[in-house]
Amino acid sequence: MSAKASLRRLQFSNFKLDTLLDITLSINENLPVKDLLHKFESILRHELNIGKVLLFRYNQKWERLLSSGIHRNVAEGIRVETDLLYYNQITNLSVALNPNLQFFDAIIPVYHHETPIAYVLIGDIDEERAGMSPTIKHLHFIQTMANIIVVAIENKRLFDENVRQEAIRKELELASRMQNMLIPNPASLPNNEKIHASAYYLPHFEVGGDYYDFIKLNNEEYAFCMADVSGKGISAALLMSNFQANVRALFSANLPLPLTINKLNDRVMENANGEKFITLFLGKFNIITRELEYINAGHNPSLLYFGDTKKLVELSDGCTGVGMLDEIPHITLGKEILAPGSKLICYTDGIVELENDDKVEFGSKIMEQCMVKNDSINSIIDEIIEKLNDHKGDNDFFDDISLMGIEFH
Repeated sequence: MSAKASLRRLQFSNFKLDTLLDITLSINENLPVKDLLHKFESILRHELNIGKVLLFRYNQKWERLLSSGIHRNVAEGIRVETDLLYYNQITNLSVALNPNLQFFDAIIPVYHHETPIAYVLIGDIDEERAGMSPTIKHLHFIQTMANIIVVAIENKRLFDENVRQEAIRKELELASRMQNMLIPNPASLPNNEKIHASAYYLPHFEVGGDYYDFIKLNNEEYAFCMADVSGKGISAALLMSNFQANVRALFSANLPLPLTINKLNDRVMENANGEKFITLFLGKFNIITRELEYINAGHNPSLLYFGDTKKLVELSDGCTGVGMLDEIPHITLGKEILAPGSKLICYTDGIVELENDDKVEFGSKIMEQCMVKNDSINSIIDEIIEKLNDHKGDNDFFDDISLMGIEFH
């Protein structure tokens, strides 16, 4: 080897080391993606005398990251899936099925393990200019640079995604805390000589679309509600939070239950634009007259156990769910007189529709069996949840779980 050739080889070796060091430092400095791509383009075009550069990378789908020295129609006419995927090693192009590839001299695939993550296409290599040794001999160096930069870009994407997910997680935690403030703590429910209430609430996600409430209207009347928004997640939780505010405002106005349902229907139609609806069980109990008024608006029928006759019935009188129709065509107001020892259970469909390993739903039978026992409402709630967990086994809850029980002394 001549002294001149040795010198050129040494120069290019030093150039490669310096270039890789520069790229690594740029990555460590967390340069934006566009700056990393500009650096890659500058090295190829100005240091290695390459006239055309095209870089694709895979990010859920193949995308073009860099196009330099190439007419837009040529770049847009190349598809990785049909034109490049069968190249699994550096290839000098002489002929190609896609005429757009004839503008390039080499295809350089970049693999991670056995999966292609990028493709570099280079063309118009000027081997006559003074300076570095012929570029065509150093395609592996270009491959190494591309690998480092593409992996760095992917790492930046993953980091940014993790930051975004962490921000969402914190927002969901805050939303969950806020929503929990709207749902009564079981310890705050009434427990006196006239009425005793207990409840259990478990959202499927951090926030949920189930809602229950219990409000003392005056010294004689209590109002309560169990509701379920169609769908899950944040949108359901937001609608439910708005619905909770409306329920409390309308209960405070002490309106008749049918009028309350009609107004709730109007509010849900305004807020959800017909895209979601809410099923609910709305009740009002007078401790003096011992009369229970209720409306079941498309919800799972609540279970009522009469303390005197020992009879168990489903409370289904009512109407369609709110937000289903512009106007509710007909509302039936249910009424019952409750003797001491009567018990009521309200629940959402996340309980009755929960399946076990054999795809058998939990249903309402077990709740009915628990209701007829001579147990307190707290014990009944605890037993239902225990049997619900036994039923699901190792499966996860697929929906929000809400259960509210009331014992009338």
